[in-house]
Amino acid sequence: MRRLRLFLAGLAVLLVSVAVACAGGSESEAPKSAFVRLPPAAPAGQWVLFGHIRSLARTSGRFEMRFDPAWVLSGVAAERAAVEDKVILPGDPVPNDHYNVEEGHRLLTFVVAAKAPVTIVTRAVSHTSITVSELAQLLRGKNPRHRPLFGPLRGFGDGFGFWIRVGDKYPNPVVSLNQAYQP
Repeated sequence: MRRLRLFLAGLAVLLVSVAVACAGGSESEAPKSAFVRLPPAAPAGQWVLFGHIRSLARTSGRFEMRFDPAWVLSGVAAERAAVEDKVILPGDPVPNDHYNVEEGHRLLTFVVAAKAPVTIVTRAVSHTSITVSELAQLLRGKNPRHRPLFGPLRGFGDGFGFWIRVGDKYPNPVVSLNQAYQP
């Protein structure tokens, strides 16, 4: 039953994404649906990373984040990596058509802009906008606004990853954080 619910939720995400894509609209416009297009596009000079947030705390008047980057693979790269990691057998399809590779778990430190837009996945399999300050609280296990979280926000193997967009001027702050729905 749980698999059926997850399949239907994933199908809903796909259908909404197709509808938003077919609607036209510019990349800078916010989609009319509750879903955020991921990964986010980055202007020239900025860059986008996928990974897991290990911590987010206010220090010296600013937010600092420890981030564990990962690779989101699809196609032959995903298939071969999953076979090499003994997740699937040769010739088997890659579950959900993607495979995340976590190499080394090296934590990178980023400054996070206090006003950076943040979205998280909530139980209705929709994205909810929150503040950086609220995300820091959620990552510490507090839920002051009683958000119906879809899953854990942190933790290797059990937390959903985040797409972060990094600014192009020193100290190269994170300028947006979007939790990625992964069926």
